[in-house]
Amino acid sequence: MQSGSDNSRYAADDRRYDDDDLYQRCGRSGLRLPRLALGLWHNFGGKEPSDEARRMLLNAFDAGITHFDLANNYG
Repeated sequence: MQSGSDNSRYAADDRRYDDDDLYQRCGRSGLRLPRLALGLWHNFGGKEPSDEARRMLLNAFDAGITHFDLANNYG
């Protein structure tokens, strides 16, 4: 994550997708699904975004997380 006083600028880490262990094959379909997800609603739901929440989200993205779960409930 790019550091500095201007929090509106972000540059993604070029190595964020280099780790093949972040994905798992889905049966015989050929799909590769992420092994990890970051649940956002429980972490941030109902609150204004904070600098800490933004840092957490961008750090997860830089670490290769590609599944961000935004659901507030499941039916």
